[in-house]
Amino acid sequence: MVQGSATKPAKADTVPEAIDPLRFRGALGLFATGVTVVTATHPTAGLIGITANSFSSVSLDPPLVLFSIANKARSLSAFLEAPGFCVNVLRKEQRALSARFARQSQDKWADVAYTAGRFGAPILPDTMAAFDCLHHAQYEGGDHRIIVGRVVDMEHNVEGEPLLFFGGRYRVLGEEAE
Repeated sequence: MVQGSATKPAKADTVPEAIDPLRFRGALGLFATGVTVVTATHPTAGLIGITANSFSSVSLDPPLVLFSIANKARSLSAFLEAPGFCVNVLRKEQRALSARFARQSQDKWADVAYTAGRFGAPILPDTMAAFDCLHHAQYEGGDHRIIVGRVVDMEHNVEGEPLLFFGGRYRVLGEEAE
């Protein structure tokens, strides 16, 4: 009988050469993701929102989700200071909404309908799902901050198709895999 053994992590002096950031980004782009708009309301900054595909579930009990935001993002401090946030999962018809919140603009919220969640975070209408969250934890993650939220309310509608991002472009679902 052969017993397995745990491998030890590499020591700092044995870390391989740095990975080219452009190649790394290109490889990451081959992982298809959904597209979300993460929103919050800050006491002084007002409404904030960003397009993010760095959304993931963390835990069912308690219900936790995460997203990450660049350390250089202008809205980072406002997201961290807001009492909570909402992750809005977009439908294929909401590509323009994704593009709007992906840009740095003073008027992102012009003519955008929403309802306020439990902590004031905007919940966008007609999304696939919306997760209203209270801040739970945050972590340093290289050039990003990882923000974990405890889901306190949610809504979802399985009708329709999600907006996807793959290979640097928006996509929609194709054939069902067998």
